[in-house]
Amino acid sequence: MPSTHEVTNQVPPLTDYDVSADPALLEALRREGAGWAEAEVRELGVTAGGHEAQEWGRLAERHSPILHTHDRYGHRIDEVEFHPYWHELMTVAVGHGMHGAPWADDRPGAHVARAAKLFVWAQVDAGHLCPVSMTYAAVPALRAEPELAAVYEPLLASSSYDFGLRVPTEKRGLIAGMSMTEKQGGSDVRTNTTRAAATGEPGLYALTGHKWFTSAPMSDVFLTLAQAPGGLSCFLVPRVLPDGSRNAIRLQRLKDKLGNRSNASAEIEYEGALGRLVGEEGRGVATIIRMVNMTRLDCALSSASGMRLGLVQAAHHAGHRRAFGARLIDQPLMTNVLADLAVEAEAATIASMRLAGAVDRASAGDAGEDLLRRLGLAVTKYWVCKRGPSHAAEALECLGGNGYVEDSGLPRLYRESPLPSVWEGSGSVAALDVLRAMTRQPSAVEAFLAEVDLAAGADRRLDGAVARLREELTGLDGPAAALQYRARRLVERLALVFQGSLLVRHGHPAVADAFCASRLDADRGAAFGTLPPGLDTAAIIERSVPGFPAA
Repeated sequence: MPSTHEVTNQVPPLTDYDVSADPALLEALRREGAGWAEAEVRELGVTAGGHEAQEWGRLAERHSPILHTHDRYGHRIDEVEFHPYWHELMTVAVGHGMHGAPWADDRPGAHVARAAKLFVWAQVDAGHLCPVSMTYAAVPALRAEPELAAVYEPLLASSSYDFGLRVPTEKRGLIAGMSMTEKQGGSDVRTNTTRAAATGEPGLYALTGHKWFTSAPMSDVFLTLAQAPGGLSCFLVPRVLPDGSRNAIRLQRLKDKLGNRSNASAEIEYEGALGRLVGEEGRGVATIIRMVNMTRLDCALSSASGMRLGLVQAAHHAGHRRAFGARLIDQPLMTNVLADLAVEAEAATIASMRLAGAVDRASAGDAGEDLLRRLGLAVTKYWVCKRGPSHAAEALECLGGNGYVEDSGLPRLYRESPLPSVWEGSGSVAALDVLRAMTRQPSAVEAFLAEVDLAAGADRRLDGAVARLREELTGLDGPAAALQYRARRLVERLALVFQGSLLVRHGHPAVADAFCASRLDADRGAAFGTLPPGLDTAAIIERSVPGFPAA
């Protein structure tokens, strides 16, 4: 009987490769002052590309967390059970300092090194990096209460992942979460109804209310918002109290989410849960916004990392798959698509890493970099995260039907891609925050434009885009409604000139040329794969995925 199952023209698995072999990432790592971390980043890249780590990510995603509200005897326990590989992923992330470690590291470039490691490790599994990111972001907010910071910051920066519900101060390391969103308000946290009543002990309050979306509910401590007598305030709420008893935090249900399935997100109920005041009463938003601003960096990094993963998967497939007598990657239309995806990924990477450098220098006291960080993070978070889903969809389409099945990993990337744009506020919230920063801190606009102007005269298309942007900025003092109406348009232009300036100054000439031609000179269509003729697409692809495709 003849065989009907001979396998031909299928692509070998993409495994046992160095995820960090990304010229844009490594060049930015050195340029932003963290070249000293390159060996660790490369080591992590080999681990991330290995079969074992890829299996950790695949199975942690496939076996979603399970909520246990009660034990077999009927006792309330409010615990979430994770696949064992979740803990392996967390151990690597915490052990490599992707959480709060940079805040305890005085070396210049510590935040940049951490950003590069997060970029690499996110390509294994993005879900577990949600609590890792929140732990990183919690430290600046916690510093509003120095006494609490002195106790908890060393544990949030510890290299030990110590899972389990125990007294926080008795553990070797801590993970922090954030609990703000309520069902009636979403991003409008000033409408929160959770109440905080003073207990009589200085700084200690009892919280009562419902939180609609609390990510990583098994974190050791949460920064949360509640209405105190003096107004909306920020509190540090532990899962376990100093006497070893469970705090009154009830897990009502886990969210059934589009993506990010390896991570648990829950609706929770505070039933008189005890929390410590962080900062002053009535200053809750001002306090927790420090945490929100830091999560924006990781949203941009996560989206850029996802673009990189999609690009590499698409190039790997195109390098081995044959159609109409030739490899896909040798066919002009596919080279246009891959080059376009590569340009988008590099632009996202270079902008995200530049802002990691701004965070690093701002934390060391550089006021100018702090202004760039303030506006640049909001701008880049909006645009890079907005581009992620369309990039993931195009990368999936490069694999055709093979990309549509779960085994390829591309559906997982596609499901995850909208999350960074939603996180801590949708695209419109980010765009409105850009307007707020521009009107309240004009010096931030000056710092942003000064950064862009470092490329002045190097490319006429960039110069033209900057001139058009400056003309549009003259209307900032117009009617508020009209300004809000065009907020997305304005933020998009800010993001594009920022990316263009960085690419012209630091990127590969072929990539910078393609970016300026297609994103700034508008010589392209609306879809990926519509780059204009005359660009060196072969150089772009070789630059972006060295070693791919295999002959």
